[in-house]
Amino acid sequence: MMTDEAPENSAYPDIRDPRVMVAVPRERRAAMAALWALAERLTNLLIDAREPLIGQIKLAWWRDMMAMLAADPDGLPKGEPLLAELQTSWAGQGGLDALVDAAEAMLLADDAAARHAAAVAFGGALFALSGGQESSGARWGLVWGAGLQDGMVEARHFFAAARNLPLPTRISFNGYKALLMLDRWAGAVARHDGERRWRSEGLLLLRLGLLGR
Repeated sequence: MMTDEAPENSAYPDIRDPRVMVAVPRERRAAMAALWALAERLTNLLIDAREPLIGQIKLAWWRDMMAMLAADPDGLPKGEPLLAELQTSWAGQGGLDALVDAAEAMLLADDAAARHAAAVAFGGALFALSGGQESSGARWGLVWGAGLQDGMVEARHFFAAARNLPLPTRISFNGYKALLMLDRWAGAVARHDGERRWRSEGLLLLRLGLLGR
């Protein structure tokens, strides 16, 4: 049950859910798992950041690591399992810093418009890195952003914005069914203001997985 104090939905639709991951081509699964683990790490950093300055310092470290991953992957520090996962699948590739930048924008946003823009940017960067077009991640990003709000009043604005977005065209997912599934799943969460309908969500994913619509 949702309250006026905090959004119930902190578990946003995730490509690592087995019902979605099965739609990811086998050769891309390790890379997608590492990418979405990075998104989760950044999300948890935002949730735990009580002081923006401390959050910025941690995000700056991750930004440096993403730059090193692209330019000098062998120089990455040892002992961080997530960096090791990223090194295996993303060494020499750029663009991951866009996720860090969007996370920092959310951390520093001082009004609703800035928070909405940061959420859309985070979703857009994550979907683009996952193989789709940047525009295809906007609905997911707003649902993700809702889970970061302090109360349900603020979260409902994000869910409403997600509902009001035009339905992304199938072509915007560049043929990746998993991203289509995540968008439609996020839409289902937004329709109920974050109140989870686990059975109907499961049926939605089953239908999308089997029929693609």
